[in-house]
Amino acid sequence: MGRERRPHIGIFGRRNNGKSTLINFLAGQDIAIVSDVAGTTTDPVKKSFEITGFGPVILIDTAGIDDTGELGKKRILKTNQTIKTIDLAILVITHNTFGDFEKGLIEKFEKQDLPFIAIHNKEDLELMHQDTLNKLTSAGAKNILQFNSLKGDIEPIVKSIKKAIPESAFTTPSLLGDLIAYGDIVLLITPIDIEAPEGRLILPQVQAIRDILDNDAVCIVLKEREVDAFLRKTGIKPKLVVTDSQVFLKAGASIPSDVALTSFSIMLAHFKGNFSAYLQGTPKISELKDGDKILLLESCSHHSSCDDIGRVKIPRWISNYTGKQLEFVVIAGLDEIPGEISDYALLIQCGGCMITPKQLSNRLQAAIDAGIPVTNYGMAIAYVQGIYNRAVAPFARVENSSLDYL
Repeated sequence: MGRERRPHIGIFGRRNNGKSTLINFLAGQDIAIVSDVAGTTTDPVKKSFEITGFGPVILIDTAGIDDTGELGKKRILKTNQTIKTIDLAILVITHNTFGDFEKGLIEKFEKQDLPFIAIHNKEDLELMHQDTLNKLTSAGAKNILQFNSLKGDIEPIVKSIKKAIPESAFTTPSLLGDLIAYGDIVLLITPIDIEAPEGRLILPQVQAIRDILDNDAVCIVLKEREVDAFLRKTGIKPKLVVTDSQVFLKAGASIPSDVALTSFSIMLAHFKGNFSAYLQGTPKISELKDGDKILLLESCSHHSSCDDIGRVKIPRWISNYTGKQLEFVVIAGLDEIPGEISDYALLIQCGGCMITPKQLSNRLQAAIDAGIPVTNYGMAIAYVQGIYNRAVAPFARVENSSLDYL
């Protein structure tokens, strides 16, 4: 299971509250530096961890929320950014200290609809008071525990995590299960070009292959140059064809019109994006005006090629389609969006194969709340290449969307 399928759990609190000790204790190894010096943890530290009877999770140790100085402000910023990327928070306090720092964190949890459990650490130095317990209960903690790393028991914490973490964080719906059934033939068109990783397929292609097999269907994988000859020689008529968005025109011309056709990016848009918002936002490409700014969100970091999909091809295709002078801003990873979201006329999200559904949803929500149209790489490409209705139709049927797409 890739990290994008694992629930993410963040550990928060003031400096020297024992957050790093706790994550080491949970993981059973020294993955975070432990020191009596306040502010030892700087950037968030991630560690994969298997919870018996539950499954793998990602633990994230964060810097103290009470850090000081200019560097401290940057550390706190990173800590706050982590809140948008996780499925469950663990708030660590000591010595019954519950003040503005903790209240501020909890407000951020609430804003992200993020459940949290609270741990009163270092109980060997001071036990939790009833007043502290009452405050944490009133603040909405899903569970409240006392802990001592010198002789602590991990089981109560693990049980609390299992109980508090949202089901949506660890359930894995099917990518294509709504479209295919036992024995169906699915054709995957996977170009091997300069952007293809050396010696392997990209993650959405691998995920699609596994999902097709899990649904007891038949998977055939071809490069775009072999499609015509394969269909002619075999006479096979696939139930579904999934293509790389960059060869939509070639795929559209090669695949019979009565065969369902979509792309890996659109498949991911339906799987973990806000598909309804994408359907509404994509046609707004036709309404772009001179001077409009477009934000492209690329949720992984990779070396850019000379014909990069996000930095070169999509801007070129949209500019040619609209005939407008447009400004394109590309953000990689989960970095903060520059400026105000209202500065942008359109937001285009990549497939998001390397991030969790919660992370992708949080990434889009500010634009949706502000009424900024949002779309997805594959859907934007299909739109400007004139194949949009056909490309979204398989999943629009699942969503019971307008018959305009069918």
